[in-house]
Amino acid sequence: QVQLVESGGGLVQAGDSLRLSCAASGGTFNSRPAGWFRQAPGKEREFVAAISSHSGRTCYADSVKGRFAISGDNAKNTVSLQMNALKPEDTAVYYCATRRISPWDVSCYTSKDDYNYWGQGTQVTVSS
Repeated sequence: QVQLVESGGGLVQAGDSLRLSCAASGGTFNSRPAGWFRQAPGKEREFVAAISSHSGRTCYADSVKGRFAISGDNAKNTVSLQMNALKPEDTAVYYCATRRISPWDVSCYTSKDDYNYWGQGTQVTVSS
């Protein structure tokens, strides 16, 4: 059973940067697609970014494209989300997710239903 723990959230001002990290235990990110989602109060959980298990292909929601970057570090068994030029509308709980092992998978999974394992979330608050 893969367990995920997010870290790096906090309170920042508009225009600032944050780097979220997701550590896996009981399994590895190696050969697994991974993604970040977020959920604001009263809203559905939405896709933010994803990375494929093979070739490191990345995909982003239009709202974060050009500002956020997802990356994986197999040596550290982590997936990170670099968030730049933060806006108040980025305020949400951010969740890391992964799915079953698929070594040659170049797909970006953007639906929360595609993921089997979730972290507990980390709060990001951006003040104006």
